[in-house]
Amino acid sequence: MAGSRYLANVEVGRKLESLDGWVELDEPEPAGDTGAMPTAYRNPRGHDAVRQWCSEALARADFPLTSAAVDTSAGQVQLTSAGTGRPRVVMVPGTGFNAAVALPWLRALSARWATTVVDLPGQPGLSDPRRPRRARLAWCGRVLDEVLAATEVDGVVLVGNSLGAAVALAADSPRIAARALISPAGFVRLSVDPKLALASAVWLLRPTSEHTRRMLRLFVAPGEDPPETEVEWVTLMATCCRTTLSPPPLPTELLASRAERPCVVGVGEHDRFLPPRRLAPAVRRTMDLDLRVFSDMGHLTTPGHLDDVVSLVAEVADQGIGQIN
Repeated sequence: MAGSRYLANVEVGRKLESLDGWVELDEPEPAGDTGAMPTAYRNPRGHDAVRQWCSEALARADFPLTSAAVDTSAGQVQLTSAGTGRPRVVMVPGTGFNAAVALPWLRALSARWATTVVDLPGQPGLSDPRRPRRARLAWCGRVLDEVLAATEVDGVVLVGNSLGAAVALAADSPRIAARALISPAGFVRLSVDPKLALASAVWLLRPTSEHTRRMLRLFVAPGEDPPETEVEWVTLMATCCRTTLSPPPLPTELLASRAERPCVVGVGEHDRFLPPRRLAPAVRRTMDLDLRVFSDMGHLTTPGHLDDVVSLVAEVADQGIGQIN
């Protein structure tokens, strides 16, 4: 019994990290080396279930969408777009998330700018499911550079959430004009407190909607309920998908170099993974930026907080327009 509890705890840690993490930025490996790569899914049935869920969610969207698949050295990458206007905003979601789950982000951002959401390869969604065993963050950053090259649009504003923020920092395309990072991985190691670990253990052992909901209540502000779409998605993800590990901080030199372009960084005041008291000094030390703290928000950005996100993006989007003109 003790042995089974140990194994469960190990897997719980992996699952926790899979909700908001990535492996460390390691020595670069070729982005096109897909031989013997693991995939995001436990089995083909999980792959099919996730693709069906995502396709149906996008089909139900009540605002106009366009989709495209870009060929990269990591396989096909799915792009979902909406809106018009400059600059072009490219949004990179967090671990396990994709355009289908991030539709509220796409709706909010595309009301102001032409916006594209990237389904990261190696993550559950509509892109190629394969991912390397090591150096995933560097690999994903290079793939994002390829995606931006394929868009042939300059002055791009990258919006990264959680893992997506670390990928946005890892990318170094000359097409990037600015970055807006929300609840960003890549600055400090993630915190996991005992209450969250316990809720995750229950969710892991029995990934029901109610157990998922209880866990995700710790991802939002006290007294707030997580959106039902996220509850449904994270339950499916636990059943169908493999885990990844959370990232250590990115190299100080890399972060300092990213400060050469306009950047804003925001986090929820109730973020249990990235408490502002830990994140703010790291952002100041590495990029000489003040951390913006969103009141009444946790790690999960719910639709009620997207106006705050749009306002933050607008600060650098205006600078992005200046670089285009």
